[in-house]
Amino acid sequence: MDAIRMMGIVKCFGPVRANDGIDLIVKQQEIHCLLGENGTGKSTLMNILFGLYHPDAGEIYINEKKASITNPNDAYALGIGMVHQHFMLVNQLTVLENIILGKESVHCNVHFPTYDFRSEKKAAKK
Repeated sequence: MDAIRMMGIVKCFGPVRANDGIDLIVKQQEIHCLLGENGTGKSTLMNILFGLYHPDAGEIYINEKKASITNPNDAYALGIGMVHQHFMLVNQLTVLENIILGKESVHCNVHFPTYDFRSEKKAAKK
């Protein structure tokens, strides 16, 4: 089953076509890496999947169902999280804390063990 299917994704910024008919299929339990030169549209494609940008054309399917991802809350509701490039991270936080930053409750298909960050930080200071 396809966990993520992005078909024919197009995104333009003025006259610049950042994504031009991109197809991406990720099956359940697969891990993918997007590689390419700067300016080839990798971040743009992931920002579309996460709801920060809206595609000019194309369709997104999550778990074989057509998805309308208009903002990051829609993405979170579908179990999609994003760790941004380093300049968008909070250095003092862990990777997990950066992923769930701004979410009072996390509802996704991934199980995060209960972890009391404040207690751990207080204990570390002692």
